[in-house]
Amino acid sequence: MLYRKIASYIEDYLKSSSNKVLIIDGARQIGKTYIIRYVGQKLFNNYIEINLLEDFLHDQLFQNIKTIEDFYLQVSSFAGDKMHQKEDTLIFLDELQVYPHLLTLLKFLKQDDRFTYIASGSSLGITLFKTTSIPIGSIKIKKMYPLDFEEFLYANGVNEYFIKSLESHFLSFTSLEPSLHLKMMDLFKKYLLVGGLPDAVNIYLTSKNIISVRNIQSEIHEYYALDASKYDEINRLKIRRIYDLIPSTLENKKKRIIIQDIEDKKGKKASDYQDEFEYLIHASIALEVSSISNPTFPLIESSKKNLLKLYLNDVGLLTNILYRHNIRVILDDEKSINLGSVYESVVASELKAHGFNLYYYDNKAKGEVDYLIDDYDDLSIVPIKIKSGKDYMVHSALNHFVNEEEYHVKKAYVLSNERNILKKDKIIYIPIYFIMFFKNQSE
Repeated sequence: MLYRKIASYIEDYLKSSSNKVLIIDGARQIGKTYIIRYVGQKLFNNYIEINLLEDFLHDQLFQNIKTIEDFYLQVSSFAGDKMHQKEDTLIFLDELQVYPHLLTLLKFLKQDDRFTYIASGSSLGITLFKTTSIPIGSIKIKKMYPLDFEEFLYANGVNEYFIKSLESHFLSFTSLEPSLHLKMMDLFKKYLLVGGLPDAVNIYLTSKNIISVRNIQSEIHEYYALDASKYDEINRLKIRRIYDLIPSTLENKKKRIIIQDIEDKKGKKASDYQDEFEYLIHASIALEVSSISNPTFPLIESSKKNLLKLYLNDVGLLTNILYRHNIRVILDDEKSINLGSVYESVVASELKAHGFNLYYYDNKAKGEVDYLIDDYDDLSIVPIKIKSGKDYMVHSALNHFVNEEEYHVKKAYVLSNERNILKKDKIIYIPIYFIMFFKNQSE
């Protein structure tokens, strides 16, 4: 099976005496059900899995459940022989967003404390918005994402010792030997092609067939688009249009969503599409990068929603759309192709999976910084510049940024294909694969 870091988090939570029900939230097709099932069956003799989407499409046993007694009765109708004690019985509610009223019921199920519970869902941000009584204090929501680069390395046979060795190089700013650097770049480029969706990773591992991988990615991309457009019947065409625009938008210089392109109407503002943006973001199929007006810690204080960037949640989906079966574009570093959007996408997904909120800064006079993240240890911000070409040391905007005294920047990173780790004043140059070790210490 694929190694997922969230498995240990789920296991620790189920073993704890927490008074909250854990809910794993994330996009479809990222392995939520599989990993909860794996951990649940490992820890509990009596494992009960309820797929609420299947229930909604067929029997609708849980559609009108209002009390814990009614809930127990319905569960007992198909799993009564597995309903024993809390210590050995786990009830897993999958696709919780289908029945928002069960989100409220979780509070009372936990208070009754008859069994152990866990749940998963997609678009839970939307579900919480629609729920009249949010069970604050009774639930713990944990975000899950596609496989990150570290998990992809494990899937490809890289062991824990090697990962620890890589991390020690990163922490000590020590460059890898040329042969190891080439190995890491080879794996990183393959990650750009395959991405982190479990079905795509598995078919890659078993077949090494890029056409099979691309077919799965195309199916999931279309599934995401159709699924997202179901959330709002009135605005579904606009949701679909925004989602379809993301890859082409990333090829533009500014990489921002151009509001006029959505409906080809003049006078439209970002606020006119706020609901559509929220659907895509809360469904976890798009990653948001917000503009910052005042780049100082904490960044959220000056976040703006009117200049929004959106990235696909998986880099493999993007490279499939852009390059299809032509894998040489990425593997051979074609000089005629700018991989900037691809590199920015993988960095966005890595940072998001590691607990960071994503921001960028763009100033007409001083230029743009690709990403800004909060550093809670130093109470400062860390600018990050992504460079896919040989000119990785050319970055006038970043130079201006780190030298602005009012921003209080203590360090900045430039990520590129280059092997050598260098530090010049406040700017640290590192290979792009070391993004795997950027971790949000506030998590």
